[in-house]
Amino acid sequence: MGGVTVVLAGDFRQTLPVIPKGTKVDELKASLKASPLWKHVRKLHLTTNMRVHLFGDQTAGQFAKHLLNIGNGCIPFSQDLQLHQLPCSQIIQTENDLKANVFPDLSANSHNTAWLCERAILAPRNEAVDKIN
Repeated sequence: MGGVTVVLAGDFRQTLPVIPKGTKVDELKASLKASPLWKHVRKLHLTTNMRVHLFGDQTAGQFAKHLLNIGNGCIPFSQDLQLHQLPCSQIIQTENDLKANVFPDLSANSHNTAWLCERAILAPRNEAVDKIN
């Protein structure tokens, strides 16, 4: 085997394979890192958050750092509820408050694609997305 270049982007903690009814152990066993090919992979690491670097977006930098802290186990975690604790400033009480915070003045900006592309509400499950939509 040789000479094939494959570029993989992202954080492996966010790109595990989907194993129907599988456990976390099953997902890890099926991941690329468990492959015998992994020892032959040349790994390069991005050390600069390019969104922050290119656009000066400090909020994005803080969020990226917060995500890494979650992934590295530095943020308090409730085993009972399977929840990460967030700083109080990031808690929004209702779905309507969430929508108003992410999409302020939506009616005036609904045709502005650049404005819409800068916003998103992410959810871990489709049920939550359906409820918010």
